[in-house]
Amino acid sequence: MNATVTCRHCEIGEELRDRAVAIIQRLGHLSPHVLEGAVIFDSQPVNTVELKLHVRQGHILVSEASDGDFRTALDRAEEKIKKQVERAVAVVRGDRRPAGPSPS
Repeated sequence: MNATVTCRHCEIGEELRDRAVAIIQRLGHLSPHVLEGAVIFDSQPVNTVELKLHVRQGHILVSEASDGDFRTALDRAEEKIKKQVERAVAVVRGDRRPAGPSPS
């Protein structure tokens, strides 16, 4: 799977870049329908990380998170998009119930 890391108005270290690529690859393993992923780091007006996953049939899953630290923002964006991928996989499998705890 293709993974792209882009920086707007900032620079990031190799360690953070490698972590971003690892997250994209990990998300790609959750579903066989993920074709490519992108991580966009932007420091204006605040440190923001945007994750995009291109999946089959032209669908794009997007999550965004902001924080004072790029690493924390990356972790938050990963959690958001992971839920989207899990829901998409459940729909493809035919599960009618939403992923998550059952209502009481």
